[in-house]
Amino acid sequence: MGGSNIEVQPPANRTILWIKRMITLVFGVVVWYLPIPWDLTPNTWHLFAIFITAILGVLLEALSIFTASIIALVAVVLLRVLPPEKAFSGFSESFILLILAAFLVAKGVIKSGLGRRIAFMLIRRFGRSTLNLGYCIVATDTILGPAIPSNTARSGILYPITHALALDTGSLPTKESRRKTGSYLMMTAISGHTISSALWFTGMAANPVGAGIAAEFGVNMNFGNWFFVASVPCLIALIAIPYILYRLYPPEDKYTPDAPGMARKALDDMGPMSKQEWIMGITFFGMILLWALSPVLNINLAIVAFLGLSILILSNVYSLDDIRSGAGDALETYVWFAILYMMSTALNDMGFMKTLGEQIAVYIGDFNWITAYIFLTVLYVLIHYLFVSQTAHLLALYAVFLQVAVNAEVPAALMAFMLSFATNYFAVITPQASSSNVLFAGSGYLPSRDIYKQGAIITVLNTIIFLLATPWILWASS
Repeated sequence: MGGSNIEVQPPANRTILWIKRMITLVFGVVVWYLPIPWDLTPNTWHLFAIFITAILGVLLEALSIFTASIIALVAVVLLRVLPPEKAFSGFSESFILLILAAFLVAKGVIKSGLGRRIAFMLIRRFGRSTLNLGYCIVATDTILGPAIPSNTARSGILYPITHALALDTGSLPTKESRRKTGSYLMMTAISGHTISSALWFTGMAANPVGAGIAAEFGVNMNFGNWFFVASVPCLIALIAIPYILYRLYPPEDKYTPDAPGMARKALDDMGPMSKQEWIMGITFFGMILLWALSPVLNINLAIVAFLGLSILILSNVYSLDDIRSGAGDALETYVWFAILYMMSTALNDMGFMKTLGEQIAVYIGDFNWITAYIFLTVLYVLIHYLFVSQTAHLLALYAVFLQVAVNAEVPAALMAFMLSFATNYFAVITPQASSSNVLFAGSGYLPSRDIYKQGAIITVLNTIIFLLATPWILWASS
């Protein structure tokens, strides 16, 4: 199964596992019965209690993220916190269906052999070290950024390439083998994704939404000035991330001097591209093109993914038997993300996030503008532990935080750009922090605990880089 699952516990560790589960349960009960703050409704507070308890269970490794989500869904309905129709609403969201379809298409890239061919071509050129491959992945994603306005769609392109690179450098998605190269490459991919999305105005769907809100405060954001302002901190982060992960989350196989020669021989053995590879390649390119043109053509991203999947099935590149045998990870990922997204959205709809923002404003009233700016930026990032959608986070808190900052005399353009960038660079803070993480989180290479730990490190790194770039952002945005 996918990387979100907890490892099979030997008998000696079962007692520890159940102690962790009891701690999680006690925590949830305590939070449930705490006095309800800030004039929130009982259902709002109880939903928060269930949500935060599920997250704690995953952090403690008491439960897999899939199991924690299922239990949370059951609790929400049986305890009558939300009606069933609301509780199941996440399963009908088109962008979550996009994840499911993209997951299956990604497996088609691998099955057809196209993924291996691309991987071998990259290894032939850059494969003397795993670090080089990490930079190659980040560069590929950054180049695709301005053309594909959905980081989720880009992850559907990047994942099969990264997966093929891991497999063809001898790293399998098993406990014994994943740390050879695969864990590092997967973590580098989702970490670099946070910066490629921040670099380009069209790199993530929420960026123009933030620009629209910022315009109400007199701040102009467009493709040109966004890239200019973002260029310095993003370039530094793109250089730093693969290296920092290489040091702190190192692959076991660091040097592969024989890999380019092996890749060259493997390409010779593969011969010319097969019919299935051509069909897969044309279909994949067509999907990329439609995703890139989706704002102009007004095409739903999920429909594009399902169109590609249907072409692969009809052309027998990817059979129904392949779907039945390989859909376990995709289905598991689809279920847990839909549930957590629903809970996060419901908390926002019930006013929890807005109320939280109003309370923050009360406490920073006496701060000078520099202190308020740093405090609001860090808090905006930390609160994303409660969200499963970057867009939902932005819609809930962007305007609130920007208004609080302006009231504290923080330059509006500085705060607007920083909040927009943060909406991207905090996307690796948890496995569920962005829909673009989901394919990688379900790959088998990244246990949830690793994503929480390494994601926290990268988020701190990104936050420091962007805060240190404040003089540049202030000057470039003025």
